[in-house]
Amino acid sequence: MLNLLPAVERMLTGEGDAVLPVPASDLRETPVLTTGLRVGEAIDDDVALVVSTSGTTGAPKGAMLTAAALRASAAAAHARLGGPGQWLLALPAHHIAGLQVLIRSTLAGTTPAVVDVSSGFDVSELPRAVREMRSGRRYASLVATQLAKALSDPAATAALASLDAVLIGGGPLPAGVAESASAAGVSVVRTYGMSETAGGCVYDGVPLDGVQVRVDDGGVVLGGATLAMGYRNPLSPNPFADAGWFRTEDAGSLDTDGVLTVHGRLDGAISTGGLTVLPEVVEAVIARHPAVGQCAVFGVPDDRLGRRVAVAVVPASVDKAPTLAQLREHVAQSLDTTAAPRELHLVDELPVRGIGKVDRQALAERFSG
Repeated sequence: MLNLLPAVERMLTGEGDAVLPVPASDLRETPVLTTGLRVGEAIDDDVALVVSTSGTTGAPKGAMLTAAALRASAAAAHARLGGPGQWLLALPAHHIAGLQVLIRSTLAGTTPAVVDVSSGFDVSELPRAVREMRSGRRYASLVATQLAKALSDPAATAALASLDAVLIGGGPLPAGVAESASAAGVSVVRTYGMSETAGGCVYDGVPLDGVQVRVDDGGVVLGGATLAMGYRNPLSPNPFADAGWFRTEDAGSLDTDGVLTVHGRLDGAISTGGLTVLPEVVEAVIARHPAVGQCAVFGVPDDRLGRRVAVAVVPASVDKAPTLAQLREHVAQSLDTTAAPRELHLVDELPVRGIGKVDRQALAERFSG
């Protein structure tokens, strides 16, 4: 993964051709990206990086980022975290979160420690990688599933607790995982952002310096110095149509202090019986049930309701799984009964895509019928 560092150095100066990172070992995805994002064809001179957005279908969109946006993102991250330092790279370098570790490291004049994730995340490698890090400020960037796995291993937990900050992005952080991390002394920072914003641009609900956030009709809109120029393959309607802003597909709200809460994906909302249910809100409640290890809420077709709320659960233990009645009662204590699941599926693991986002569409396809 460190073989990308020379390209990152050139990228940050704005010199040379625009860079498209691809998973070189993936013989299916690499040609899809290089063809879909039209490698070899003309592109705006200001574009330093084209990065694929996770979870796309059909032709990849490709967020076009300038060197200035990448530098602004890294500088703002370090300013929020307490200054530049050394990073632990434990994410694929062709995703924006992994790339940002390389970018921040380059601008800080450091070389990241590496946990090779090409064959999956081996939690036993974390202590070794952290031991190799130098003194001074030290950071890691992970996704929630990696953090949960690390917390099950005492040596890995201790290694993460020795770092100044562990950034968690790529999707929601389950409440139980957050509580376990806090109890273990792991300094977790929840990040929100995407390829279109050069990665995480809101930390623990607060925008980084130079980042702007507003909420229009319940939808999160982002702007500022880290914003992409647009897509290599533009969409219609164009989420960049409002100059200087990117209209996300996330539902959110701002409190009186300007702190952002992201409630879930607008395009993932479940319309059931004429009412709207956001899966992430229901998941946050179900995850607190003691018999639930992991969960994912999704919608399946229903002749009467249009769609009904379903949940896939990885039980917390093999000998005690929750029942549908227990989960419905549990959800009804916090949310309207409309949000309570009407269908329960016990699974060994949840399907994921990208760098760790739960694939609700795969669940819906699997359990519809």
